[in-house]
Amino acid sequence: MGLFSRKKKEEFVSPMTGTLLPIEQCPDPVFAGKIMGDGFAIELTGAEVTAPVSGTIATAFPTGHAYGINTDDGKEILIHIGMDTVALNGQGFDVKVKQGDTVKQGDLLVKVDVEYLKAQGKSVVSPVIFTSGEKVELQKTGAVQNGENGIVKIR
Repeated sequence: MGLFSRKKKEEFVSPMTGTLLPIEQCPDPVFAGKIMGDGFAIELTGAEVTAPVSGTIATAFPTGHAYGINTDDGKEILIHIGMDTVALNGQGFDVKVKQGDTVKQGDLLVKVDVEYLKAQGKSVVSPVIFTSGEKVELQKTGAVQNGENGIVKIR
C-alpha cells in the first residue's frame, strides 16, 4: 500500500434480481416521466432487495415498500418496490433496516414475498431513482442479478 493510495470508487450494483427495464417502461407515470429523477426499473423476481451502494438509510417507509439511501458523495437513491404496494400496509415485506441505519453495499434492506404481491394484483416493477439529479444510462437490459455491477452508467 503506497503513501498516496486511494480507495477504489464503489460501483453501483443491482439491488435486486429480475428483469432490467428503462425507467420509461415503468407503469407509473410519475416514475416513467422522470418527475422524481432519472433511473431504471427492475421487474422483481428475487426475494431480496439489497443496498446498491454504501450509505445512510434516509427513509425507510414503515410499510416496507420504499427506501431512500444517501451516499457520502451526495447521491440520493430511492428504491420503490412494486407499484401501489403501499396499500398492502407492510404485508409481504420483511423489513431489515430503519431510518438512520448505516448500510454497506450488499446489505439486506428487505425480503419481499413476490408471489404475495402478485396475488394481491400488484405490479412488481420496481423503480430505482436518483433523486439527486444524476443522469442514468443503461448498460444492458433483460435479466439482472442482485449485486451485479456494470448495469448502469451514472453521470
